[in-house]
Amino acid sequence: EKQKAQLRLEDAHRMLQREQERSERLLLNILPGPIAERLKNSNQTIADGFADVSVMFVDIVNFTRIAEGLTPQQVFSMLNRVFSSFDELAEKYGLEKIKTIGDAYMAAGGLNDQREDFTEALADLALEMRDLLQRDFRVNDMHLEVRIGIGTGPVVAGVVGKKKFIYDLWGDTVNLASRITSEGIPGIVQVDENTHRKLRNSFDFQAPQTIYLKGKGDTVVYRAIGRKAPLVAGT
Repeated sequence: EKQKAQLRLEDAHRMLQREQERSERLLLNILPGPIAERLKNSNQTIADGFADVSVMFVDIVNFTRIAEGLTPQQVFSMLNRVFSSFDELAEKYGLEKIKTIGDAYMAAGGLNDQREDFTEALADLALEMRDLLQRDFRVNDMHLEVRIGIGTGPVVAGVVGKKKFIYDLWGDTVNLASRITSEGIPGIVQVDENTHRKLRNSFDFQAPQTIYLKGKGDTVVYRAIGRKAPLVAGT
């Protein structure tokens, strides 16, 4: 009887461990790892200020018009393929996916002890996302185009709510990145002056443009071409 009781206890312990591991995976699918740890270990509100974060939005062009001719299942399948491929690329570059908002994808670098060259990594990510859609029609069978914008500066980051909570970002940097994206050109990665300053030694850009942004007025933006060609010794 003692052995049977011990076996039952061991089975219950294994089941509990499996459920805990499952809960951990679910939590890490919702929150960054360091934030998930803090949430588990404290009841305090999570709100952090960051002085230097790069924020990116990716917007699908003419999504509403394209979706009108599709069934709900087709719309879901289309977005799931595209955004899942974006998730894989964000993980490849060690950057944080923040959320999807309808047909838009939001990611950031510079949060929670990420890589130091996060702005360069975010620019690489943006260009690879664009190129993926242009070349891989298994992922992008609808031949979707995207606008991409990146802004860099201070943000506030934290967890909102007690039910269906999310990790989110706020501040002028987020608003600027969003507006740069919405006023962008399909197939172009557009960045603000702060971002350009951090990228100009590693990336080539078109000549600066001045565009009007709602709530911001005339704003200088730069359109990324790609990585600078490596210098060849002796040239």
